[in-house]
Amino acid sequence: MNYVIRSVRAEEWAAAREVRLLALRDPVAHLAFLETYEEALAKPESFWRERTAGVAEGAEGAQQVIAEGPDGEWVGTMTVLVEEAGTKDWAGFPVDRLQGHVVGVFVRPECRGIGLTEVLLDAALEWAWGRGVERVRLIVHEENLRAQAFYRKAGFVPSGVVVPLTADPDARELEFVLERS
Repeated sequence: MNYVIRSVRAEEWAAAREVRLLALRDPVAHLAFLETYEEALAKPESFWRERTAGVAEGAEGAQQVIAEGPDGEWVGTMTVLVEEAGTKDWAGFPVDRLQGHVVGVFVRPECRGIGLTEVLLDAALEWAWGRGVERVRLIVHEENLRAQAFYRKAGFVPSGVVVPLTADPDARELEFVLERS
């Protein structure tokens, strides 16, 4: 595999924006992301600069890892956020221990099935474990069976926590967790 797996750098905000917009155009984006292409496209440059700086190399509270192809093109991405015990998560649920939260997972369709998601996850987990988190979690739409199968294969298990979606009251997101061994 001729891909470099690394953290983004703050000055790469335009590339981070580009890969996010590409991810939001994926046919299953409605199952994987909580924003639309149109919403992301409307955000100003300052948003993308700040967002990228917050997940860039050297950031303590979050890290965006990318897979960079031989030509420099970003072909995959994954972000892990650190959630502090005693806080509330994005859905308003209490966080009872220091944990990582994997979000923003995307691999270009033409690069799927070659192991990039696995190495991105390994890098994200290594970063999170290095921050002392006790577990890593992620939220998967109940209809995103491909993602569920991948995370189960990687060792994640359903926690039983179900997150309702405000945009679609009939849909649910399922929490999967991986405990630190």
